[in-house]
Amino acid sequence: MKRQRNVKIVATLGPASETYETIRALHEAGADVFRLNMSHGSHPEIAEKHKIIRQVEQDLDSPIAILADLQGPKLRVGVFANGSEDLVEGASFRLDLDEAEGDLTRVCLPHPEIFQALKAGASLLVNDGKIRLKVEDCGENFANCTVIIGGTISNRKGVNVPDVLLPLAALSEKDRADLEFVCDLGVDWLALSFVQRAKDVFEAKDLADGRASVLSKIEKPQAVEQFEEILDASDGIMVARGDLGVELPVAAVPPIQKRLVRKCRAAAKPVIVATQMLESMIESPVPTRAEVSDVATAIYEGTDAIMLSAESAAGSYPIEAVTTMDNVAKEVEADPTYTQIVESSRKARGDTVADAIVAAAREIAEKTEIKAICCFTQSGTTALLTARERPRVPIIALTPRSSTARRLALSWGCNCVVTKDQDRFKGAVVNAARAARSGGFATVTDQIAVTAGVPFNVPGTTNILRVAPCDERLIYSTDPE
Repeated sequence: MKRQRNVKIVATLGPASETYETIRALHEAGADVFRLNMSHGSHPEIAEKHKIIRQVEQDLDSPIAILADLQGPKLRVGVFANGSEDLVEGASFRLDLDEAEGDLTRVCLPHPEIFQALKAGASLLVNDGKIRLKVEDCGENFANCTVIIGGTISNRKGVNVPDVLLPLAALSEKDRADLEFVCDLGVDWLALSFVQRAKDVFEAKDLADGRASVLSKIEKPQAVEQFEEILDASDGIMVARGDLGVELPVAAVPPIQKRLVRKCRAAAKPVIVATQMLESMIESPVPTRAEVSDVATAIYEGTDAIMLSAESAAGSYPIEAVTTMDNVAKEVEADPTYTQIVESSRKARGDTVADAIVAAAREIAEKTEIKAICCFTQSGTTALLTARERPRVPIIALTPRSSTARRLALSWGCNCVVTKDQDRFKGAVVNAARAARSGGFATVTDQIAVTAGVPFNVPGTTNILRVAPCDERLIYSTDPE
C-alpha cells in the first residue's frame, strides 16, 4: 500500500480496535505496524488479533509488521489495611519485606532486589512519580525514607528506582512465556521493557533465536547511560518517553529524544518515538495544537516511526488518531525545511561497498530524474542503509522473504514488496521496474535506480548499482545478462 509519507505509524491494538473491520480501517488510514501489548490480553486474545492482522495483510496485499511489547518486571508496593493512605511532605515512611498490610508509617515492597541495590540518598518514586521518597538508611530487607513529595499511596502502586542499577533481568517468567508464544505465533518485532544494559538485549535475542527482531525500549536512566552498547546489541529502539519522564526530569527528555534518534539513524537501525503523542484523542476527535507540534517535532528529527498507545487501543477515536498522524506527517514532509533538517544531519557512515552503493544511489536520486531506489535485499540490511540516507525519492525494498518485508515495514521510507528469488541481474531489474510501475511510483517513461548483490540470495553482498528504464523492452535490449 503506497503511502504519501516516509515516517511510519505504529498503532496499538486493544478493546477499541480488535475487530477485522477496525484493524483494516486503521491500516488503510495509515497504520504500518500494529503493536500487541503483552501487559493486557490472554494468549488466545493475542493470537486472534495476530490472525486478523495477517488476514488484512493478505486481503490488501500489503506487508504489515507486528510488534509484541513484553511487559517486563513490574515493581509494586503491597496492600494497605485501609486501601490507601495520604503521605505528607517531611513524614517518615518505611518500605520493607513484611507482608503485613500497610498503614501510614510503612508498607511491604516485595522486591528484595531493590533493597540489595539501594543506598542512602537514593530516590524512590511511587505512582508514576506522583510521590517521591528519599532513602535515609536501608538494609537487606528495609528502607527508611523521608517523604519529599506527598500524595495518596494505595494498593499495588508502581515503584520506580531511578538512581541505581537494579539486579533484575529485563525478562520475567511471564515475559519468557510470552516471548516464546509470540515468536511461535510469528510476530516480527519484540519490544523489550526494563532494559538497563546490553546483556538484557542479548538474553532476549538468544531466546528469540532469529524468529523476531528485538527492539529495546529506552525508559530508564541506566539505559540512556549505556545507550551505545544497547544500540549495538539491538535491532531497533523505542524512545519510551513516559517512563523516562518519570525517572528523569521531564525537561531532560526532549534533548535525550533528539540524541537517541540521531544515533539510531547513524547506526541504520529503526527508532520509534512513543508515549502520549496524541493523548487527548483518547476522548476527543481533535488533538491539541501542542500534541500536533510534538508529533511534528519527532518527524522533523528524522525518526523512523511514531506510535499511538491508548489513543488507538482504548480511545473513542482510533481511526481519527491514525488519520491525524498521517496528515501531520504528510504536511511536515512536504515542508522544504524538513528536507533541509534531515539532509543537514546526514553524515558519511561506514566504509563498506554496500555503504558506498547506497550513498551513490541517494546522490543520483538528488541530481537526476529517477523516481525510486529499488533495493533487492535478503536480510533487509541494504534497505536499512538506504533508509539511513533519507533519499528524496521512494525506497522500494524487494525481497523473497515475507519476514524481511514485514520487519522493514517499521523503517523510514521503505515500501516493501515480496518478490521471487532472483538468479540474474536482468531479471532483478525487470522485477524492480514492474514493482515501481504497479506501485504507482513510476511510469514506463521513467527511470529507477536498482541496487543488488551478486551472487543473488546471499545476505551482505550488495555490490551493483544500475540506473535503468521502467520500460521492460529497453531493459531487455540494453542490459547484459
